[in-house]
Amino acid sequence: MAPTSRILFLVSLTLALATAPAAARSKQIHLHFYMHDITGGPGQTAVQLVKSPGPAHPSPYMPGAHFGDTTVIDDALTEGPDAASRAVGRAQGSYMLAGLKEPALMVSMNVALTGGAYNGSTIAVVGRDDVSAAVRELAVTGGTGAFRKATGHVLWRTAKVESRDHIVLELDVYATVPGAAAASDGQRQAGVVNT
Repeated sequence: MAPTSRILFLVSLTLALATAPAAARSKQIHLHFYMHDITGGPGQTAVQLVKSPGPAHPSPYMPGAHFGDTTVIDDALTEGPDAASRAVGRAQGSYMLAGLKEPALMVSMNVALTGGAYNGSTIAVVGRDDVSAAVRELAVTGGTGAFRKATGHVLWRTAKVESRDHIVLELDVYATVPGAAAASDGQRQAGVVNT
C-alpha cells in the first residue's frame, strides 16, 4: 500500500471509529420507584421556604398556593407505593410554583440512590411538573457515579394521594450513560430495572 493510501486508510478508520453510533458506546438504564412528598405532620419531608407575596393561584389542585411559593424537599424513594416499602434513595432539591394560571412547578432535584447496584450514585433531574397532567416529563441532566454524564428523561405520575399532606409520585427514569460510566448489572436490584 502506498504511503498516501495508508494515510487515507488510517484517517478513514479514525473517522469511522469516532463517529460510531452512540448506542454502541452507551448504556440505557431504567429505574422505577416511588417518591413520598410529605408537606406536613409526622414524617414531614418537604418544607415551604418561601410563602410568596405573589398572586393567589387559581388552580383547584393547589388551594392556598401563591405564584412563587418555594419548597425544599428530602423525600423518601421506595420500591413500592407504600411508605413502608423498601427504601432505595432520597429525592433532594426544591420545587417552585412557576405558573401564574397553570398548576406548574419548576422542579430541581438530585435522586440519591442508597441501595442495590447504583448505591452512592446520583441523578440530576430538572423540569416542569404540571400537576394537572396524568404524566409529566422531566429531564435527566447529569449525575454522579454510574450516572456520570447521564442524559434522558423521567416520566412522573401522581400514584396516589394519601392525604392533603402526603402525595405519592411514581417515577420511571430512563437514563443513557456513556459505556465507561455505566454499571454492568443487568438485573433488578433495589427497585431498579435495567432495560
